[in-house]
Amino acid sequence: MFLSEKKKGKMTVAEAGRLGGEKTAETHGPEFYSTIGSKGGSRRAKQHEGTPEAFGKTSLEEAGHRGGQRVRRLIEAGKEHEEDYL
Repeated sequence: MFLSEKKKGKMTVAEAGRLGGEKTAETHGPEFYSTIGSKGGSRRAKQHEGTPEAFGKTSLEEAGHRGGQRVRRLIEAGKEHEEDYL
């Protein structure tokens, strides 16, 4: 879409977010994202100290594993049905 086709001064929330993210990435670089990711991870770990989540897998890891297993089963089922039609 050309600038002349856009409504001047109007921007969707998605466009604003995308432009803001690009500007942040351009300004700060990859090290910035690495640093804030580490800070977030350590803060989350501190929140769960002394809880069952602190020992073994966290609830997020378990949820990811369950989702991955479901996708694996769906793919296998799809392949079985595909073989029936070939």
